[in-house]
Amino acid sequence: MSPWEAVLTIAGLGVITVLTRSFFLLPERELHLPGWVKRGLKYAPLAALAAVIAPEVLMTQGELITTWRDARIFGLAAATAYYFWRRDILGTILVGMALYLPLRLGLGW
Repeated sequence: MSPWEAVLTIAGLGVITVLTRSFFLLPERELHLPGWVKRGLKYAPLAALAAVIAPEVLMTQGELITTWRDARIFGLAAATAYYFWRRDILGTILVGMALYLPLRLGLGW
């Protein structure tokens, strides 16, 4: 790829990014969204987080985990139980890592 092609590609990607991200800022009046869209948007951050975390926890080398001797499963179980007990995000992270790290580093899971 020549330097001009690289510059043209980067500029094109920049223009597309600006246009798509400013789509909601361009109209002069507020866009009216149906109620079902507004209700669905409340769950978008949770869905995005699950989409990022689930493959990391449940897969290894592109395959589903086939053994129970994986520190991620126990860390996830402990973190989930703590969250439903206390509803505290920081505590959830700390409990999950407190179980994950000894199993991973100590036992080599």
